[in-house]
Amino acid sequence: MRPVPLAAGHGGDPWYALVLGLAAVGGAILLGLGLAAFLRRGSRSYLLVALALGTLLARTALAVGATWGGIGDGPHHLGEHALDVAMAGLVIGAVYYARTAGGSAS
Repeated sequence: MRPVPLAAGHGGDPWYALVLGLAAVGGAILLGLGLAAFLRRGSRSYLLVALALGTLLARTALAVGATWGGIGDGPHHLGEHALDVAMAGLVIGAVYYARTAGGSAS
């Protein structure tokens, strides 16, 4: 497959490329902050939150991959839903560990 312009799949809309760029930067910042919090606290709950934030960046990577033609529509759609489920599970796990261990689960 040859690469296509970033916004080609969306009618050449430059706003789509801008939104994907902002999502990538925002996701990377959130993941970095989550990892920094985990490194400072070292608890399982913080790790799970950091991983949940990482799913935001992974969703953006899927969108970029689909836009450039590297990922088909089916795998892109399934991947987004799988990442949604993973994010929900990670957040629920973080809350569970924080509540059962008084916030200091490791």
